Amino acid sequence: MHDTMFPVPGAELCARTWGERSDPAILLIAGSARSMDWWDDEFCRRLAAGGRFVIAYDQRDTGRSTSFPAGAPPYTLRDLVADVTGLLDALRIGVVHLAGIFSGAGLALRVALAHPARVRSLTLMCAASATPGTRIGPGPPPAVAGRADAGATPGEIDWSDRGAVVDHLVRETQRAGGPFTADEPQLRRLAERVFDRTRDMRACHRNHRIVVATPPSADLLAAVAAPTLVLHGTLDTMTDMARARELASGMPHARLVAMEGVGHEFPPPAVWSPVVAEILASTERLPPAGVPGSAP
Repeated sequence: MHDTMFPVPGAELCARTWGERSDPAILLIAGSARSMDWWDDEFCRRLAAGGRFVIAYDQRDTGRSTSFPAGAPPYTLRDLVADVTGLLDALRIGVVHLAGIFSGAGLALRVALAHPARVRSLTLMCAASATPGTRIGPGPPPAVAGRADAGATPGEIDWSDRGAVVDHLVRETQRAGGPFTADEPQLRRLAERVFDRTRDMRACHRNHRIVVATPPSADLLAAVAAPTLVLHGTLDTMTDMARARELASGMPHARLVAMEGVGHEFPPPAVWSPVVAEILASTERLPPAGVPGSAP
């Protein structure tokens, strides 16, 4: 595992890899205002041990990637889509399995729609569904403006205050989680690492409320050709199972798998074994015949 900076048009992205480059690649995409630190190292190691070249990265305004003025991001959702393909180009990876969580799942869907030949499969975790008329473009629609993964925060938080930010991230994660959520000392260590690696926490949270990868509209979901695994927590109170069923039923090659006892959170250690097994099984499947990029 090592961190490397990669230039893409308009920014530099920090990425981390696990495993052998000769193995099939899987790119992990975190949600809004979430750096790659939220992907647990052991979770990624397990995917790599299953024969996958695992990549995680800091999106713009998260972690060590380029930070922009708070409240005035010069990029759009199209740039975030282009960042994915730009990172793959920099890594010299032609086709990839995409796995996104929260709004990162929405971003993965948009990459699959814009670049179907480069996406072998999708894994969507704790993702929102789309309805006819769901808007496509920068800025969160009213329905997601207050979601935790969209960076909604009380106005009194001082994003330069390490202790206050760490407390907020811990509380936010506990509220959204379930009985398997990591204990407070573990969450606190994670939050401290997130704060220490992020160039500007205020820009991270403000800018990711402005540019949010909402799911594509329902009619566009029907055009997603990649085999898709929808993983959803049974205790997710931000996007319930009914919405997950809507999402899976709206795509022609999707299947839904429930994560028992999991909330709106990154998969906790208690479910790593079944979740990793599902992802490995899903990423072995080839796209349907005739889909561009279906050759091994």
